[in-house]
Amino acid sequence: MAIRVERIPSKEALYERAVAIIEEVKAQGAHTFGLATGGTMEPLYAKLCDTSIDFSDAVSFNLDEYVGLDPTHEQSYNNYMHHHLFNQKPFKASYLPNGLATDATKEAARYEALLNEQPLDFQLLGIGVNGHIGFNEPGTSFDSVTHVVDLTPSTREVNARYFDSLEEVPHKAFTMGIQSILRANCILLIAIGESKRTALQALINNDYTEQVPATALTKHPNVIVLTDLVK
Repeated sequence: MAIRVERIPSKEALYERAVAIIEEVKAQGAHTFGLATGGTMEPLYAKLCDTSIDFSDAVSFNLDEYVGLDPTHEQSYNNYMHHHLFNQKPFKASYLPNGLATDATKEAARYEALLNEQPLDFQLLGIGVNGHIGFNEPGTSFDSVTHVVDLTPSTREVNARYFDSLEEVPHKAFTMGIQSILRANCILLIAIGESKRTALQALINNDYTEQVPATALTKHPNVIVLTDLVK
């Protein structure tokens, strides 16, 4: 099945469509939800919080988390999720890697084991300017599972806007691997803004290459892409 691309110029309408997709998969029995963070997801979570969708019987797994940040740190993804979603829409259980784990490699393996025990019904994704999904940067093996990554200078610079300075941005992060993501039954990718056009076009063109991690999705049977980029 080809990737389904829906081009919706209005961001308001695009996020409403994303909410409708999540509501639909939940109604169809989705129980485990893979979630993402970042500026792209904030309007989506705000809209979800205004709905009657009940996640209290569902389980969530986050794509990634910084290594070295306490879960209560203002810029941890644990804190982000509670602020933008969980405090308003609690799940039965919500899993994120432990940023303060003493052995990061063992923590990555623990998280991957949890994902295998509770397979994802749905995965939400954004896309980086360079085509990264999660923190899987260009060159990441398509066979990768949850692992620790060294954040590239460009990724740290992009994320520095959330910190007081670039120096405060962690150098490492946990991320679901490409294979971890591809195991989800349904994947929704949201691409907002002109800066995402090149990466998105590689995905739409079926340019299957590890230099653009998102193109791994071309081998998945059930991917929906929502974008405000018109042809």
